[in-house]
Amino acid sequence: MPCASPRKWLPLQAAPTKAIVAIAAAWLRSVLLSVMPHSRNWTLSDIPWGQFQAARVDADVLKVVKAAAMVERNGADYGRYLCNVFADDPTFCDLARTWATEEEQHGIALGRCAELADPNYKFDSAFQQFRDLYQIPVDATASVRGSRTGELCARCVVETGTSSFYSALRDGVDEPVLKAVCAKIAADEFRHYKLFLNAMQRYSTQEPLSVAARLRIALGRMNEADDDELASAYFAGNALPGPYDRNASAAAYSARAFGFYRQRHTKRAGHMIAQAVGLSPDGVFGQLMQKVMWLVIGFMGRRFRTAA
Repeated sequence: MPCASPRKWLPLQAAPTKAIVAIAAAWLRSVLLSVMPHSRNWTLSDIPWGQFQAARVDADVLKVVKAAAMVERNGADYGRYLCNVFADDPTFCDLARTWATEEEQHGIALGRCAELADPNYKFDSAFQQFRDLYQIPVDATASVRGSRTGELCARCVVETGTSSFYSALRDGVDEPVLKAVCAKIAADEFRHYKLFLNAMQRYSTQEPLSVAARLRIALGRMNEADDDELASAYFAGNALPGPYDRNASAAAYSARAFGFYRQRHTKRAGHMIAQAVGLSPDGVFGQLMQKVMWLVIGFMGRRFRTAA
């Protein structure tokens, strides 16, 4: 082997300060790694299902969980759509497929929580009914947002919404296993946000998109939160009687889901939206977005509770 430089073979006394600092840093790193949670992704086998306490799941919480399970379980379709739009980017497609698999796991975990809370609930049959009601155009080869930068901006908005929603649900539930599942999903969704944000910043050099255009996409995607997806997920997930009524189902879902939010959840969401549209999260727009989102959620919650 090549000879090491003489400097590397000097005795400890020749450079005591650097050596001591290096040893101390290595020791501190080992201590931190021993007490910090591992960054590996979680699996369904990590959840202590046997400790689930069905009696501690509120009826309204259960209805929201059943709806959320439908949407998350449908991640494969979104993965196929993204791989079509980014077909010439194999690196991103690999990330999108991993993302879709994690989204499906979210749905399966929530579905299992729902089945444990309600022994008569059949997640697979409910999901099939949801699929019969709602499907996205998986065969599209171009982004419905007009550009791939716009597509990634919209994905950032979605991940902002889901990370804040599962954070709010985590803080609002009383059952410990469901709380742990929501915490894991919230962390995943925040990580997904960063994945799409990094990809958007990369694509913005190829397909530039102005702040105004990103803002239009972000606001438009936020406005789609009351579309058929959530409404049909609530309808199918809760096996509502009668023909599907989009407005009634959307109101029933929103009346319950918005009730979990607290101002701290919308504060973080406003921060993330500002960053996605290309503005300073701590600037005027970021602060304004935080306040507007809190006011809108409060207003919408009251409105939908009245309608429901």
